[in-house]
Amino acid sequence: MNIRSVKKHIERLDKEYLWHPFTQMKEWAGEEPVIITEGRGSFVRDISGRWYIDGVSSIWVTVHGHRKKEIDAAIKEQIDRISHSTLLGLTHPPAALLAGMLVKITPEGLCRVFFSDNGSTAVEIGLKMAFQYWQLRGDRRRTKFLSLSNAYHGDTIGAVSVGGIALFHEIFSPLLFRTYRAPSPYCYRCELGGRYPSCRLLCLEKTEEILKRHHEEIAALIIEPVVQGAAGMITSPPGYLKGVRRLCSKYKVLMIADEVATGFGRTGRMFACEHEGVSPDILCLAKGITGGYLPLAATLTTEKIYRAFLGRYEDLKTFFHGHTYTGNQLACASAIANLRLFRKERTLQKMQGKIALLKKELERISELPHVGDVRQAGFMVGIEIVKNRETREPYPLKEKTAWRICGRAREKGLLIRPLGNVVVLMPPLGISRRELKILSGITAEAVREVTG
Repeated sequence: MNIRSVKKHIERLDKEYLWHPFTQMKEWAGEEPVIITEGRGSFVRDISGRWYIDGVSSIWVTVHGHRKKEIDAAIKEQIDRISHSTLLGLTHPPAALLAGMLVKITPEGLCRVFFSDNGSTAVEIGLKMAFQYWQLRGDRRRTKFLSLSNAYHGDTIGAVSVGGIALFHEIFSPLLFRTYRAPSPYCYRCELGGRYPSCRLLCLEKTEEILKRHHEEIAALIIEPVVQGAAGMITSPPGYLKGVRRLCSKYKVLMIADEVATGFGRTGRMFACEHEGVSPDILCLAKGITGGYLPLAATLTTEKIYRAFLGRYEDLKTFFHGHTYTGNQLACASAIANLRLFRKERTLQKMQGKIALLKKELERISELPHVGDVRQAGFMVGIEIVKNRETREPYPLKEKTAWRICGRAREKGLLIRPLGNVVVLMPPLGISRRELKILSGITAEAVREVTG
């Protein structure tokens, strides 16, 4: 079969059998899909041979680039030994080695690692650990959680319960458990009507009011440090994260940091918590942990929390939670190779100059007449498109403005995705300066052409 025939065959099978995530399938059925068959560095190639810059790191997971020979080799080497055995009642070298590596690089005080397989499960584990911790301590009143508006922590029921994006979560409200909700640090569209910095972190003040009234029934506060990703790359103002940690300590509420999206260099530090010297009680990791190769997640916690679960068999203090592929050897092998590459290639150090370059490029984009706000934390970027810059009036959803901008970028050789009226950029950390300029140039052209 020639390429044209193969392409038509794959497209037919896709549209006949596949159901894609976060996709309106009625519209998908009328579109010509991009069929990816290969990757190399910061690029992916479609079935027709056209290359595109992977402008969102294949949805926030690719770190050093596609087909990184060191990670390829680590996985192949592990396959020659064994591809999977359970962690229930057994252990194996990749899981133990990786756990030790994670404890060394994560914020101080985190010393126990529980593996799972995706961001939602990492969060579910964190919520259940926090809940059971207080039950084991005898404080049975602490059954609630405090989360933020505009939060996104995953798509399983527990993770959705602590989420705060109506578009994704509202329809499932009858299934969810009740949480307390603090304001989002969304300075461009402050829900409290404040203006930063004159507001003096009013959102933090409101968070304290909730904690002051309800801390005796709150098990934990959960937060995406520095950047609320799925809400449109909302970046919190300086001092906000440190303030949240202070409040959690003051009111004796556990702090869960969801670094599924922000971890492994995305914000310019290995973990976003490092920007303000914060150590959470529970840390949730996934996405970039394997360099973008295989599903793996980890939930880290302190010795104090871990020890609350220790007892005799008949005490039933065990954390009764687990996943079939917990600590999978292939995934752990790729994660070990990924972390070694950070050291070998000085990834974070080399990023700093590229972050500065990207900031300069974004300053040009911010001057475009329909760009309301540009938010950046390292390589995490949100460009908010507005109908009226003066009034901050958003484009109506039905106009699909940000979606059309991403479509125009695709025509020019760049794959990016929107979040509502926000165009998201999150390239691989290994992208070159030249490729970064091309990415920003295409983005600017697409915004200009679509918004006129």
